[in-house]
Amino acid sequence: MDSALLKYLQGYLTERRKNLFQKVLSERTRHFTVVTEDVYQLHNTSAVMRTCDVFGIQDLHVVEEKVSKRIDKEIAMGAQKWVDFKRYSSIKECIKNLKNSGYQIIATTPHDNSTMLHDFDVSKKSAFFFGKESDGLSDVVMNSADGFLKIPMYGFTESLNISVSAAIILQSVVSKMKQTEVNWQLSEAEKFEIEMQWLKKTIKASDEIIERYNAENSK
Repeated sequence: MDSALLKYLQGYLTERRKNLFQKVLSERTRHFTVVTEDVYQLHNTSAVMRTCDVFGIQDLHVVEEKVSKRIDKEIAMGAQKWVDFKRYSSIKECIKNLKNSGYQIIATTPHDNSTMLHDFDVSKKSAFFFGKESDGLSDVVMNSADGFLKIPMYGFTESLNISVSAAIILQSVVSKMKQTEVNWQLSEAEKFEIEMQWLKKTIKASDEIIERYNAENSK
């Protein structure tokens, strides 16, 4: 870690911005993560990214086996700067990667055998999967899932918009997580890496600034 470079780049921020970075980093987590599978509506994926940022989720995994879209910057409202966006062309590859990283696979589905949101155990690292607007999650996800989760509903409608579902679930599980003894915060190394990313995305002409810094410090 080049802490000297980090400090140098921090000098390009206002004191308020520096403090905001530290505050947000202290609330960030990888204890939970979110996965969207072949979501057709572009604004839905963009809105989910914004929701991840709001609730401190650092990583959003987007599987596009059948569709390929770019994040709508207007709807994400800058969240693409702050959330790590990981794209996959294979749902199996995504599941394998998350399981290797210690996540349990949680399929969000209104099925009767699903755990109610208020009963969900927040102590385990969990990846919440959200499916297509019309068809829900694929059989691959359903067969690979370690658990199933649903939001209590009391009307005639059986499902919610994906971005609304993500917001309700994340607000609930993140709030509960922060009331536990779970070690949910990022490591110092992760905070360093992410802050460097944010600085590079925030500071105008950051590549040239870093190149100049390296040149001056290599003499």
